[in-house]
Amino acid sequence: MNIVFMGTPDFAKESLKAIYKAGHNILAVVTNEDKPRGRGMKLQPSQVKEYALEKNFKIYQPQKVKNNKEFRKQMESLKPDVICVVAYGKLLPKKILDIPPYGCINVHASLLPKYRGAAPIQWAVLNGDAVTGVTTMYMDVGMDTGDIILKEEVEIGKDETTGELWDKLAIKGGELLVKTLEQVENKTAPRIKQGEDFTVAPMLEKDMAKIDWENKTAQEIKNLVRGLNPIMGAYTYLNGKKIKFWKVAVATDSEIMAEGMGTFRNGTIIVSDPRDGIFIKTKEGILKVLEIQGENAKRMPIQDFLRGNPIEVFEVFE
Repeated sequence: MNIVFMGTPDFAKESLKAIYKAGHNILAVVTNEDKPRGRGMKLQPSQVKEYALEKNFKIYQPQKVKNNKEFRKQMESLKPDVICVVAYGKLLPKKILDIPPYGCINVHASLLPKYRGAAPIQWAVLNGDAVTGVTTMYMDVGMDTGDIILKEEVEIGKDETTGELWDKLAIKGGELLVKTLEQVENKTAPRIKQGEDFTVAPMLEKDMAKIDWENKTAQEIKNLVRGLNPIMGAYTYLNGKKIKFWKVAVATDSEIMAEGMGTFRNGTIIVSDPRDGIFIKTKEGILKVLEIQGENAKRMPIQDFLRGNPIEVFEVFE
């Protein structure tokens, strides 16, 4: 099929690679504008643009797509059979959606209608879900509200982070898009209405990264740490210094005796040992820290951190 592909991050790149390897003709790639990154804040292309440059695809980077007559004419002149959209980052207006005869097809990283919105992978981990997946759908003017074509479930490991799940779903998304395009071309693709029973996955806010020792259980804090890895990291304070947790576990009864812990304030360090690490009391359960990052320092295993940064038993995380 003759395809215009719209996408921006590495998640989208996997879908672009998959449809290219499947033999589809990529007429053009549309991606977000280059953004300043790194210490020098030099303009850097998106992952999708890097791949497009490598394959010599035609590239468009409009600042906006809504009410952009020039961009609409460019898309019309390409005469695509279908437009594939994966994590592009902009909503498409109806005049763009109506251009391709086979419609615009989106790959979304959840089992719709669950987790419509910008951060479906992150919220699946933050909420401690055991299963998520990818969905392909025909796009309409709403936010992830179009008719579903295909779905594929993916299990979430109990220790899996957002970054790990992101990479796994990116591959699955590309595979599902190839299957979807085959059915669309053969006119065998289903159209399944979503209905009104849905949940939303909004963008993450920075203030949610602070650990709430007083009100959260060990499992909830673990899910927060997993869900924010590697995006921003869950953080706390000890003696006025900011500390990030990158990997934690819920301690088992065999690892620590929890009798008498009810007298301690939540956030209290009940074990601190260079060999065993640190264990922290929570609202329910004991949290074991495995990977940590001190203020203005690198991430490291807790044992390495404690060798140079001793933490006393009964100190309390803020």
